[in-house]
Amino acid sequence: MIELGLKFTIAYLLGSVLGSLVVGQVRGGVDIRKLGSENAGGTNALRTQGKAFAFWVMLIDVGKGIICVLLLPGFEVPAIGLDPHLSHELLLVAVGLGAILGHVYPIWHDFRGGKGGATAAGVICVLEPVIALPAVAIWLSIILLTRYVGLSTMSVSIGVSVYIALTRLPAQIELFIFSLIVAVLIVYTHRENIKRMLQGTETRLEMVRFGK
Repeated sequence: MIELGLKFTIAYLLGSVLGSLVVGQVRGGVDIRKLGSENAGGTNALRTQGKAFAFWVMLIDVGKGIICVLLLPGFEVPAIGLDPHLSHELLLVAVGLGAILGHVYPIWHDFRGGKGGATAAGVICVLEPVIALPAVAIWLSIILLTRYVGLSTMSVSIGVSVYIALTRLPAQIELFIFSLIVAVLIVYTHRENIKRMLQGTETRLEMVRFGK
């Protein structure tokens, strides 16, 4: 359990490196948490800083989810090593969850992070690569139909959990619990989006200025 806790913590710390603030520092100290929706994620980056800025933000935020799940489980920590009794499946979902929680509640940035969608996508790409492309296709389709990025992200996160429940249970209970936690977390982080959609004040994608 020492290995599990340590690697979860490392994943959380890596997840706490926010793409928007890294790119913002490169761009002269831009903090998008003070602009637009004041969220540190890719959508607000696109709306306030433009396509190039948002691209690098997404690359970092998706990439850290991929890196954590790909590299951390097999990393042999000095003086601790690899626990032969630790479930590999449990370790995979633990570091994946750690990275996502780090993105949403980053210790490096006053626990004010993004909404978790991009990092969760990176984690799922490694844990369940077979559904990665269909998930992206559905995400884009919902955006094209509704122009709501938040609705699309929530829908895909819930859909991934339902898919795993239907196709992976009971063999992969750890993966299902992980997907369920992530779906609940993403809906929670989008609670203000839900309120605005119900009130009819949520910003649609066509209102984004793409000229930057």
